[in-house]
Amino acid sequence: MNHAKRSAAVIGVGRAGLLGVLALASALAAGHLVAALININASPYLAVGNGAIDLTPVELKDFAVRTFGVYDKLVLLLGMAAVMVIAAALAGIASRRSPVPGAVAIVLFGLVGVLAVAQRPDLGVVALLAPVASLLAGTAVFLWLHRVARPHDELVEGGQPSRRSFLVAGAGVVVGAGVAGAGGQWLAGARDAASSRAAVGALVPARTAPAIPADADFAKLGTPTFLTPNKDFYRVDTALSVPQVRTEDWSLRLHGMVENERTYNYADIRNRPLVERTITMTCVSNEVGGSYVSTANFVGIDLADLLAEAGVRPGAEQLFSTSVDGWTCGSPVAAAADPGRGAMLAIGMNGEPLPVEHGFPARLVIPGLYGYVSATKWVIDLEVTTWAARRAYWLERSWAEQAPIKTQSRIDFPKGFETVPAGKVRVGGIAWAQGTGIAKVEVRVGQGAWQETTLSREVNADTWRMWWHEFDLPVGNHQVTCRATDKSGYTQTDQRMGTVPDGATGWHVINFTTR
Repeated sequence: MNHAKRSAAVIGVGRAGLLGVLALASALAAGHLVAALININASPYLAVGNGAIDLTPVELKDFAVRTFGVYDKLVLLLGMAAVMVIAAALAGIASRRSPVPGAVAIVLFGLVGVLAVAQRPDLGVVALLAPVASLLAGTAVFLWLHRVARPHDELVEGGQPSRRSFLVAGAGVVVGAGVAGAGGQWLAGARDAASSRAAVGALVPARTAPAIPADADFAKLGTPTFLTPNKDFYRVDTALSVPQVRTEDWSLRLHGMVENERTYNYADIRNRPLVERTITMTCVSNEVGGSYVSTANFVGIDLADLLAEAGVRPGAEQLFSTSVDGWTCGSPVAAAADPGRGAMLAIGMNGEPLPVEHGFPARLVIPGLYGYVSATKWVIDLEVTTWAARRAYWLERSWAEQAPIKTQSRIDFPKGFETVPAGKVRVGGIAWAQGTGIAKVEVRVGQGAWQETTLSREVNADTWRMWWHEFDLPVGNHQVTCRATDKSGYTQTDQRMGTVPDGATGWHVINFTTR
């Protein structure tokens, strides 16, 4: 009888694993609820995810962007969730006889959350309340469920009352965690930027960009439209959750090596004469033939004007910009302050206020430079400094200090490995050399002679150009290669280089079949 009692006092494997997962859910929900009252990035789940992004090796980040594209963060979050659920279940199973192993695991997880929040540059000390709440809730729920789940000696004969009690308690935890999590999400959403963006209204530039000519693209043949719709504009950043910044809360500080430190609110920017420019942007993570290149009409003010008003001191080299989520970027002052470059503090995109995911209320756009040194979204701070004094996010991860966009071209049709009718076959795509402009694009079939293509009308030197050419091809397998020459006379190299440290190089090659 004593042996039966001792055996009955051990929690079953399934129940033990479940109580670990339920404790995890309670911890995350409590942390998310408290974070919603402070800053949603204080949510331990998001803070650990952001910390993982910051600690991930550059090569692995680059692989994630190439492989998963805009879903790279979703993959990270799902992967984290899977690992945490498994770890919680194992901690519960390890606690079948005693709650100590599970309690220790929860404390360790909690400390990781506290450390992750403490390391976030965009969070203050009060944000630590979120992981602390998570730790306390997880521990309390685990210990309570463990006591409920463990059969008592007087219930040896089947232990049914204990099982029912555990199911009722577990259901209560599920409901409580669900309410807390949903409440946190609702509170975070109640302070989102969507209503603030809607209240901005129409942005009417005093200087509009020239109209896009009808022959600026070959979209009917298969190239992109000249202007990329906002919903299709590429997005690459480190933000796990899109920052929600309202215009009424936003301000921009300009300081450092300047004569007059300045601070601007949204109205200060909005009420200035606005300028509109058509600009093609490219991400340094864009592989040869990749999709991380897009074009839009940006509306804002000249960054050169802001810097001139502040009075940049001699010796300044870097415009060190900071996003509301703590991400940092270093841009050459020479590029930012050059009126001929057209660098902007942008507040609009394609005829509407910036989309939230593209930096609302304001972002930087410096033509001709890869995004990691030119395109800070949700920007709140500009410090004029030197390269030695401050090192930006990607510079700390061995990317290049200077990053002018490289001359590149891409084949958009036919698609790789597509089968098309033999005979007259059109091949086309895009090319870009921001700041210089595309002079010509050439294509060849196999190792045949290079043939010059038909180019679309040039809009300006800071935007892409479309191209196409027609070949007479028999039935069979074919390989087509393209290369671009910019207006400086430079023809892109065939030497394949990866994206690190300053952008990919090489010719885009596709294979397809005719029949």
